[in-house]
Amino acid sequence: MALMMMAVAGFAQIPTAGNVFAGYSLNNSSSGWGGSSNLNGWEVSVEGKVAPFVGIVGDLGAQYGTLQTPGQYLFGGTATVPTHTRVVTYLAGPRVSVNVGRFRPFAQALVGAAHLHQNLQQYAAAYSYGETSVGDALGGGVDYRVLRFVGLRAQGDLVQTRFRGSRQNDARVSVGVVLKF
Repeated sequence: MALMMMAVAGFAQIPTAGNVFAGYSLNNSSSGWGGSSNLNGWEVSVEGKVAPFVGIVGDLGAQYGTLQTPGQYLFGGTATVPTHTRVVTYLAGPRVSVNVGRFRPFAQALVGAAHLHQNLQQYAAAYSYGETSVGDALGGGVDYRVLRFVGLRAQGDLVQTRFRGSRQNDARVSVGVVLKF
């Protein structure tokens, strides 16, 4: 009987309200060596409410594209080289939000990990590089309720990563669909 009561109490701690977001993401990404480029991709997140105005968020995003990388980092040259790049972020943290009619503005602070993968296969040279670093994101956005359980989201974050011993501060903008539960 005591075990059953503890199991019921444990389930009471699971958030019963929250949302799931999935959408398009644009990241103005810097290579860490000067220059930047837009990377296109996706972002998904899950939020569980722990209080009326506070939730815990798990966020996964990936952006893909081509960055101009100085050749000195690749093979000692001086020209910039287009490098196929993928940046994946795994972040979690608190989100504060409030409902104002059909709108729900929010602010969030997320921390976790980021993974960079670069690949070059041109000019008769093959180069592949991967690195994982600490990552964080500060930002916010607004949800617009279209139907009772469906909404649209616009979100902006300053994503900070630390690849190759330097700090990158990238702007990430995401838009997509929110499903509320």
